[in-house]
Amino acid sequence: MEQKQSTPRSNFADINEVVPEEDTEQEPQQKDNNNKRFTGNRGPNRGRQRPYRGFSRQVSLETGFSVLNRESKGRGEKKSLPRSGRSFAGFETRGIINGGGDGRKGDFSIFRTKSTLSKQNSLLPSVIRERDIENSLRGDDGETKDESINENVSAGRYFAALRGPELDEVKDNEDILLPKEEQWPFLLRFPIGCYGICLGLSSQAVLWLALAKSPATHFLHIPPMINLIIWLLALVALVSVSFTYMLKCIFYFEAVKREYFHPVRVNFFFAPWVVCMFLAISVPPVLSRKPLHPAIWCAFMGPYFLLELKIYGQWLSGGKRRLCKVANPSSHLSIVGNFVGAILASKVGWNEVAKFLWAVGFAHYLVMFVTLYQRLPTSEALPKELHPVYSMFIAAPSAASIAWNTIYGQFDGCSRTCFFIALFLYISLVVRINFFTGFKFSVAWWSYTFPMTTASVATIKYAEAVPCVPTRALALTLSFFSSAMVCVLFVSTLLHGFVWQTLFPNDLAIAITNKRLSKEKKPFKRAYDLKRWSKQALAKKISAEKDIEPDDESHH
Repeated sequence: MEQKQSTPRSNFADINEVVPEEDTEQEPQQKDNNNKRFTGNRGPNRGRQRPYRGFSRQVSLETGFSVLNRESKGRGEKKSLPRSGRSFAGFETRGIINGGGDGRKGDFSIFRTKSTLSKQNSLLPSVIRERDIENSLRGDDGETKDESINENVSAGRYFAALRGPELDEVKDNEDILLPKEEQWPFLLRFPIGCYGICLGLSSQAVLWLALAKSPATHFLHIPPMINLIIWLLALVALVSVSFTYMLKCIFYFEAVKREYFHPVRVNFFFAPWVVCMFLAISVPPVLSRKPLHPAIWCAFMGPYFLLELKIYGQWLSGGKRRLCKVANPSSHLSIVGNFVGAILASKVGWNEVAKFLWAVGFAHYLVMFVTLYQRLPTSEALPKELHPVYSMFIAAPSAASIAWNTIYGQFDGCSRTCFFIALFLYISLVVRINFFTGFKFSVAWWSYTFPMTTASVATIKYAEAVPCVPTRALALTLSFFSSAMVCVLFVSTLLHGFVWQTLFPNDLAIAITNKRLSKEKKPFKRAYDLKRWSKQALAKKISAEKDIEPDDESHH
């Protein structure tokens, strides 16, 4: 009768190794305590004895599905996941077996739009999904939760778990939510940093338009056709990158959120609007001979200004994302847009709006410059792998110099001051060329060309105000370096993207866990280790006796 009344449930068999004898002696007492604990529970399952489940790994005899026990022996004891890159809330994302059938590959749906726990595990057997997954992930408050996927990952967590030129490499002691050894879907591998390609090309369009129209470089007789070709190429790149990233927002919005919380990549969300303003400023005369309409400025600067209020508010109001916590050289990208917007506002005839944007950008640039230059004690230490992004220091003062010249119509003292600051920073980085060596190629390198191009345009404006051979030579030299860098990166991008197909590796930065994994405990010394352990203990005892003997002789 008891067998008929018992509800059918999966039986689990422990597959762990046999524990030493000294541990087995405590099993009877542990068993009695466990029975008392489970029989004393209240609720619909009152009186039913449930097997005690510790940290052991168990396998269902019915389905063959492996689960990891979530119960802990002590309140303060932490659970850890294996550093395989395949763990998800205690379950193997690749080792899931559907009713003893074929294994399923990495579950990439954890980053899909509006992903839920039930959708993520929809291929599991219903009994396993309802009992093992939901009960194991159920917290003290009775609600199902997942600690690995968190929309609001702290900025300090990214600095602690990642490294590399753009904080895009996972440290060795960290685990990720997706498998490392298999290729992820293309949209998951497509980062927001691809807008750096658009920044480099659109700023080159501005440079070649200035070279063609400037009196300081009129002797070169540069045709406007070069500006037209680069402008069209930048437009095609902007449309392609924007369309691809929109698809990523539609299908993998959870991954986009993680990029937004990333302390470096959040600044690239300003890039699309900066690129649009660059294209509006450098529009070829062949395509448009009329002055720009103010609606163009509103369309491009409006979204930028709203995002700016959000980011600057986080910097000012404090919290985990205050400026001293998240400041890095790429943060200059969120400031440069103010100066670019001031240039565009001046071209559409809104000089007062241009002055307002210039003041906002310059005030935040001063704070950013001091924060990064002084290294406040409360700020996060900048990894040495972030040295290449130090070129971002050049962008803000160069853009401020150009904007002031555009607003007031002359390269006066304020404009020259900003230009001289940018020129000094440029020289200080050139002499330390080791800052930019030893790093593998990635699309993030495109963002380093944009500051060089902005400094070249500022030098051309300075050569117009001070016409002489040294200023013209300086303008041509910086323009040559900037264009040469863009050409090298353009060829490298084509080779890595279409020939070697290594342009978009797995984006490990978005798959980090929310909390750092606890260090794995050392296993109990096995029988074959006792001999070595005894030798080490005997050697320590002999050395200690030798140290004591000289002391005794000295006393005698």
